[in-house]
This record gives sequence, C-alpha cells and structure tokens, in this order.
Amino acid sequence: MTTALNTDVRPEDRFISAFEVNHGQALNGTNASIAQQREDAIERFAQLGIPDSTLEAWKYTNISKIIDRPYTLPLAPEAPSVDRSDIAPFTIDQMDAHRVVLVNGRVDASLSDLGDLPSGVVVSSLAQAGNEHPDIVEQHYGKYADFEDEALTALNTAFVQDGAFAYVPSGTVVEKPIFFLHVTAGAEDLLLQPRHLFVVEEGAIARIVEAQHALTDTHTFTNTVSETFVGERANLEHDLIQDEGFSASQVHTRAGLQKDDSVYSANTVTFSGEVVRNNATIEADGSFCESNLYGLCIGKDEMHVDNHTRMDHVQPDCNSNELYKHVLNDESTAVFNGKVFVYTKPELEIYADDVVCSHGATTGQVDEEGVFYLRSRGLSERRARILMLQAFTDEVLSEFRIDALRDYIADKIRRRFASYFE
Repeated sequence: MTTALNTDVRPEDRFISAFEVNHGQALNGTNASIAQQREDAIERFAQLGIPDSTLEAWKYTNISKIIDRPYTLPLAPEAPSVDRSDIAPFTIDQMDAHRVVLVNGRVDASLSDLGDLPSGVVVSSLAQAGNEHPDIVEQHYGKYADFEDEALTALNTAFVQDGAFAYVPSGTVVEKPIFFLHVTAGAEDLLLQPRHLFVVEEGAIARIVEAQHALTDTHTFTNTVSETFVGERANLEHDLIQDEGFSASQVHTRAGLQKDDSVYSANTVTFSGEVVRNNATIEADGSFCESNLYGLCIGKDEMHVDNHTRMDHVQPDCNSNELYKHVLNDESTAVFNGKVFVYTKPELEIYADDVVCSHGATTGQVDEEGVFYLRSRGLSERRARILMLQAFTDEVLSEFRIDALRDYIADKIRRRFASYFE
C-alpha cells in the first residue's frame, strides 16, 4: 500500500493530510505511549513547518527543491523484489559481521544473515522489537531525539513505521560487527522515514555499521532518525556509509546519550547524494565520558553535504573529539557547523586548566609544493595529486577501527579520487 502526496498544497499541509488519512499505518499503532508521541509530533511539525534558509541552522542548505516533489509514501509492509545478487556489490564480504538487510526501511529476513549472536543480544527490526521486547523499546524510544525544535525529527516521529534495532545487554561483548545494510529500490519516487534504536548497556562492547545504497536512480528522500544509548563503562563504535547515488537526498539525524565512563564514536563517510544533511548530537550525561565525532565527504558533480554537530557536556570531566574533512570536486558543495556546550554553575570558579577547548577550520587547494615534490620522485602528476588527497583523508579514515571496513572505504575513496583526473 502506498500514498501519493498531494503537491497542489503546501508541503506542511500535504504531510498533515497524509497523517490523518493513514493514521493506523504506523509503528506499534496500539502502543499508547508511541501513539501519543505520534500525535504530539504531527502537531509540533504543523507548528514548526518545513525548515528553510530563514533559520540560521538551515541558512546554507535549501531542502525545498527535494521536499516539493510528488513522492510516494510506502505505508504497508510491501517491498520490491530484491535478491542476493542485487545487494552483492554492497555486502562487504571481507567483513565478518552479523548482517541485517533493510529494503525501503524494512527488514528483509531472506537477505539477512545474523549468524550466532551472543546470549541476550537482540538484532531485529524496530517493529519486531516493539512486539517482543516492549519494555526496552519504551524505555529508550523517543527519549534522545527531541522533536520540539526539529521539524524533520517531528515528521519522522509522526510517520515512523519501522527501522533497525540492536540491543546489547550488560557486560556482553559482541565480537563481530552488527551490519545494517539499507537499500532503496523500486520505480517510484519514495519518501522513506526509517527509525533506528541502538541500546548498549552497562559494560557492553559493540560495533554497529550502517551502509546506505540504492538499486534505483529515481528521486528518493530518506528522513532517518537514529537514537543511541551507551550505558556506564560501555563502548560503541557506530560507522555510517552514505552512498545512495546522486538522485537521492536525505536528512540523517543521530542522537545519542552516554553514561559514566562510556566511549561512543560516531563516524560518517558520504560518497553521494543530491542533498545530504547530517545532524549528530551526543549528550554526555555522565562523568568521564569520551565522545568522538568524525566525518568525511568525498564530493563530486553537484552534490551538497551539510554536517551539523552538537556536543553537550552535561556532566563534568568529559572529553570530546571532533574532526570533519571534505574533498570537493566539480560543482559539489559542503557545509559544516559544530557546537560544543559546557555547563557550569554560577558560583563555580573556572581556572585555566578546568576547561580546555580548541577549534579551527581551513579550506584550500591541493598543496602544489607537495605535488612538485612527489613528481620530482618520479610520480606522474595524476598519481601525485591522488596521493595528496589520500593523505588528507587518512586522519579521519583511521578512526574507522574495523580493518575490513576501513579497507573497503579506502578503496572507494581511491576510485573516487582517480575519477577526478580522468
């Protein structure tokens, strides 16, 4: 079942109308708390409206052209036929992982291969988790991604139907990565709104990998919200590869909460997209947290990538590290906005060594002296420039700690850089 959005009315009105018509086609429609969140979210979305360039946070990214299209909302669990040969280019076979494949935001069990999960670990669709583990879902769902000030988070919350779910109980170490492969497919221009929930409890260790790809060149808009909880002394690396093609657009919101002595690393690499907006928020609600945000954009053609980050040091004695790098070619553009919040009580005296913060941003061309040096050592100009670009990206790439994944990304980067000089 699908619903076509009415493009004869304002974008806000077409979504509100679709919500009213398809109210029952949603995640856990009988769950009272989630149902109430959906009602509150659509009401808040109506108040906020679609963000535009009059808002400071959206000043340099115009999503009106991607919103104002005749999208279709897939509202029932129907998915186009996709087989293993279709997804073979994206499975990263050299990475031994617990793999879950989602087609148009819904888990396809026939394409997934979970293998043997450690006792107590749950990896499934969000809808299945809501039915089988309602206590866990209700404890964390909607707690970290706030829709009061974010219209597109409100829109996702109102229309949420399914997505990815991972739960790692206290003290459990998941040796192999948990790999969620997201694939869009079909002949229609789709608007997808997946919702993901990842919970890593006290003392647990896990690595989650997400990769986004497309089997279609239609215009798609994916409005994703991911919520993550990292418990005391837990450690989570969360890697995201965005490569859905140049006719696909997305807003990807990641919101995480950390507790005492936890480590959370959120790494992103973007290879394609008409318009891509990434919102990453981490709340360090515990002392001695380590929070890491790293990102790469390898631009081409007319792609536009906007990375917005927010780091909240709610509790004292926390460390956060952040580094985003963009390589832009052709007519591609990029935006970066990063904020760090440190809270103090009015009576607290701040000494020089209590708060340490540094930041910087630079832009420029490839270092011609470096190119000249490499050419003087016998390299061609093309090879010299590719090596210079690779050296620029290596600092961020090294933060992807899964060897097979890092090699896979590095190969994609090398091939992209080679295409710059064809």
